[in-house]
Amino acid sequence: MVGSNEPTSALDRIGLADQRRWPDYLGKLMVALGIALILGAIGIFVLAFILRQRSGLPWVRVVSQDVSEARTLARPLYSARLGLTGKPDYVLQRGSDLIPVEVKPNRYAQQPYRSDLMQLAAYLVLIEETTGTAPPYGLLRYAEATFRLPYTAAVRAEVLTTLSEMRDLLRATDVARDHEDAARCRKCGFRDQCEDALS
Repeated sequence: MVGSNEPTSALDRIGLADQRRWPDYLGKLMVALGIALILGAIGIFVLAFILRQRSGLPWVRVVSQDVSEARTLARPLYSARLGLTGKPDYVLQRGSDLIPVEVKPNRYAQQPYRSDLMQLAAYLVLIEETTGTAPPYGLLRYAEATFRLPYTAAVRAEVLTTLSEMRDLLRATDVARDHEDAARCRKCGFRDQCEDALS
């Protein structure tokens, strides 16, 4: 319709046919995109903070990890003097201290298992042996709780005693069962040879 005031194109209908108005629209679009990006970045930071809080781990630098595909601990920690090797799930750095972390995501216990504490204690000894500096503590993370194991002379002595007992048992020709758990016996790889099996 010639002479009509009705818009004739899609640009006319949304008010963009007049090129003099484009800088206004582009400026507003850029401001809106900037605000959206800032809000997105804030959202990602908040989500990361919440996830870190739920992990129970301190907000410090991760020096190495032995979980997922991003394993950054190339070689295990090793002490030839003690004949001990191990790879903690994480090693955190707080100041100059290295802190081993062992994660057991499927454990829901209120108190840590002794075997898990001994594993963590062995990592504490290994860090001291390999770096020459004793870590102040280690962290044991279960599904819903984090436990702190202070590294003391008693903890170190218990690891060394346990290593000695393990070596003695490896040299022994007859080893007695150390539990009363029939389910452990059913899952044991030595069940067929064991004269002491519960089931």
